Amino acid sequence: MLNKLSLIRFEAQHNVCNAILSLALVLSVVYLYNFFNQSDDVKHYKRNFNMISLNLNNIDELLLHDSADTARGRNANCTIWTCVNIYRCGQDRIKVFVYPLQEYVDANSGERAAHLTNEFYQILNAIVKSPYYTPNPNKACLFVPSIDLLNQNNIRAALVNKALGSLEYWSDGQNHLLFNMLPGTHPSYNRVIDVNTDQAIILGGGFDSWAYRVGFDVSIPVWSSLLRKDVTVKSYNEEYLLIAAQLNIFPKHLWILQNISEEHPNEMLFLKQCENSSLTRCSVHFKRSAFQYPKVLGKGTFCLLGRSLRLGQPDLLEMLAYNCIPVVAVDNYVLPFEDVIDWRLASIRIRESELASVVDKLKVVSTNRKEELKNQGRLLYNKYFRSLEALTLTILEYLQCRIFPHNNRDRRNWNFLDSSSGRGMNPLFLSRVVNRAEGFTAVILTYDRVDSLFLLIEKLSLVSSLHSILIVWNNQQKAPPLLSALPVISRSIKIVHTRDNRLSNRFFPYKEIQTESILTIDDDINMLTADEVDFGYEVWREFPDRIVGFPSRLHVWNNFSSHWRYESEWTNQISMVLTGAAFLHKYWSYMYTYRMPPIIKQIVDSRMNCEDIAMNFLIANVTNKPPIKVTPRKKFKCPECTNNEMLSADLNHMRERSYCINEFTQIYGRMPLRAVEFRADPVLFKDNFPEKLKRFSDMGTL
Repeated sequence: MLNKLSLIRFEAQHNVCNAILSLALVLSVVYLYNFFNQSDDVKHYKRNFNMISLNLNNIDELLLHDSADTARGRNANCTIWTCVNIYRCGQDRIKVFVYPLQEYVDANSGERAAHLTNEFYQILNAIVKSPYYTPNPNKACLFVPSIDLLNQNNIRAALVNKALGSLEYWSDGQNHLLFNMLPGTHPSYNRVIDVNTDQAIILGGGFDSWAYRVGFDVSIPVWSSLLRKDVTVKSYNEEYLLIAAQLNIFPKHLWILQNISEEHPNEMLFLKQCENSSLTRCSVHFKRSAFQYPKVLGKGTFCLLGRSLRLGQPDLLEMLAYNCIPVVAVDNYVLPFEDVIDWRLASIRIRESELASVVDKLKVVSTNRKEELKNQGRLLYNKYFRSLEALTLTILEYLQCRIFPHNNRDRRNWNFLDSSSGRGMNPLFLSRVVNRAEGFTAVILTYDRVDSLFLLIEKLSLVSSLHSILIVWNNQQKAPPLLSALPVISRSIKIVHTRDNRLSNRFFPYKEIQTESILTIDDDINMLTADEVDFGYEVWREFPDRIVGFPSRLHVWNNFSSHWRYESEWTNQISMVLTGAAFLHKYWSYMYTYRMPPIIKQIVDSRMNCEDIAMNFLIANVTNKPPIKVTPRKKFKCPECTNNEMLSADLNHMRERSYCINEFTQIYGRMPLRAVEFRADPVLFKDNFPEKLKRFSDMGTL
């Protein structure tokens, strides 16, 4: 009986094993079948989505019949959220698909919808070679039709409407980019291209504020065919204050310019196109030899960009190419990329109603201001506009920032000014957060308090973000201590022995300072903890254009005396952070030494006071921002120092500082300081949380 039962069990197990093997065999066959089919699909996928060919000898022709679909009219209410399918764009980078080159031809007349120009071909080529290009339309965020719409004079609007409607992925124009530099035709010259663009994004060169869909369309410059690749921005010998060489200027403005050139023949050069030559310009009033255009623009400090039949003109790029400062006298003209490029840094803009006084306005522009405008114009041209390829990449990067605003370059980065003077980067154009690894340089101003100095060095050595220490020895009657006598720490220490005992010496841009961040600190400020200093540096990294520090003060208005008063009482408001213990950018040392009104330095040095107030005025006047106080500490008295050693013990100290505030206000012509109720403290500062889990646990006391 047992043997029979065992046999039955064995047969059952055998049947189960056979069933499992059969199932495994079937699954294997299915897997192999799918694998090879998938491989074929992959091969087919790669075969169909290779990079498009831009071979001009192999362009297909597409006939447009009367029954062809036509694109709808332009949607004037489009925004990036209503007319762009953001879900096609992934998470961090746009992908752009370019339609294959095709000629769209009317089936009846044989007329072409558009003619491919060399400029548009270069744009397509730049897109295909860019990191934003994809040959797969299913992965594309944006689509670029290979229909040349740069110049409306070269297209047939009715045929273009059919050509756009026939595009495979048109979908009412969603996510499509249309390039157009010269919109409108005679006699209306509309500010936007006269074709049915539906929901497409227009990259236009002639927008005014009425036609421009803010945050959706893109204002681009009109390219000049006269600019060769070898044109580089450089300085020329300037012979004229203003040059007006633009063609097709409005008759009313033309008459005004003729009068100006007659009144100021030595300061303004007014040119017109010479007969039988498009590359030369002739003087309107004087019979002189012809000027080679656009090279003649290099002879002027300023060049006029006035209203003409089309708002967008190639003259703007020609002016930048020859380092002539554009004077834009066109109301409502949307300048290229003006929501990220600050054209105030590279051009001067006046109202059309002020055109008659343009020469008088330009005469009062300072030499320093002219140099700054030229430098910025040189930067913009070389970085964004030097070629059609550079312009195309700028457009793609601009669209990348618009669609992914969380990865957006800060506006300051678009207008970054390079610095070659050793003063470091301008903090107004830094990225939002400065690199932590660089650290800061502690600049200690001292006279002869050696013991206090040594104690401060030892305490600073405990700060993890400290890069180096620079001691500014302000005593000319006594030699500074030897480096061998200083406390031994793991950071470098350097000593500068000044020629004169001046408080302004603490702000000199010493070559020994190798970091962007400076901690200016007095030799008697040895009560700060390492965590306090480290936290102050972390806050400065997020606000590198401001003073970030510990002791704060306030300016208040006295209604009885009608003067400003310096206030040192503990209040919730602050408008100044004293530089006896404060972080600031190296750039401000340069500005204080070389750009601040010299009379302010004279007041500071003659009175041996107010250098910290002067620095607060300087930064606030440039940035229009208040300083930032960090940590709750309010007492900053040296426990080892006697009162007669401390400058702040002087009975006239408060009176002197009130005097400085009023004098500086008169010099600047306004009160730039801003009072705020704000203080930065570490996260979990006062929370009931284990101290060892807090990043900054030792934040001191009041």
